[in-house]
Amino acid sequence: MSCIDLVIKIGSMALIRREDNDIDYNIFARLGSELRPGMLLVSSGATEIGRLDYLKRTGKLLEGDPEQNKTDYSAQGQAILMENYRRFIRPEYGVRQVLVEHNHFNDAQKRQHLFGLLTRAASQNAVPIINYNDCVSDEENRKMELMSLQARNPDAQVVECVDNDETAAVVAELVHTKELILLTSTEGIYADPKDPSTLVNEITAPDAEALTRKVQEWQTHCVGASRAGANGAGAKLEYALRCAKTGVQVYIANARYPIAKILSGQVRRTRIAIEQIQASKEREELYND
Repeated sequence: MSCIDLVIKIGSMALIRREDNDIDYNIFARLGSELRPGMLLVSSGATEIGRLDYLKRTGKLLEGDPEQNKTDYSAQGQAILMENYRRFIRPEYGVRQVLVEHNHFNDAQKRQHLFGLLTRAASQNAVPIINYNDCVSDEENRKMELMSLQARNPDAQVVECVDNDETAAVVAELVHTKELILLTSTEGIYADPKDPSTLVNEITAPDAEALTRKVQEWQTHCVGASRAGANGAGAKLEYALRCAKTGVQVYIANARYPIAKILSGQVRRTRIAIEQIQASKEREELYND
């Protein structure tokens, strides 16, 4: 039994007001007010917020190597990211910054250390805020390390942490959470990405094999991404499937909606799950009532 009830991931563009390229403090305030011990937040945004902050302070953007620029922006933005979560999370709760890299999930000892860090927070009245450690992660070294891992364990599932959707998925698996919410700047998955009325409310099936087939079908409808460097809805579905196959209820929803309404189905969102697990959960809740 896990002490972590819910893992939430929020994407970079969900934290930005597109109309004026600034931080959306309303999102920080609403999400921060809902976070409590027993929840984990995987938050993107450091690189984009750092880029906007650098532009505001200097009137220009960094030039030169894009990977170096990304790490520099990330280092500048991570402090702002944490400052805003600390500002809006209830003052009686501690806030803990946790920066991870792919090797924390591919090494058994590091994985166990991370598990302890994250699960202890619930009993210590603290909320962990997790992000990938872009500012010290060298892309070339990362690729070489991943190639080495795959060569040594060709049959193993190597965690790459290509983006925070994957990070959130492996964190959810690590702590054995019941539910995972992927917050975005859209309502969920669409049959036609150009038509908001085609939102897919549920992608469910009676078993993992059938769910895999359904998700793969919906992936053919996914095109593009919200920003350069993002992997888009197709990759989001892939990571959602990974969790759903283990029994996690996965929701893809707009970041402007309250967490409770996403979980209860009071707002538009896409739920991905094995139906038998959902039915069992509902029976358990009915019994407990």
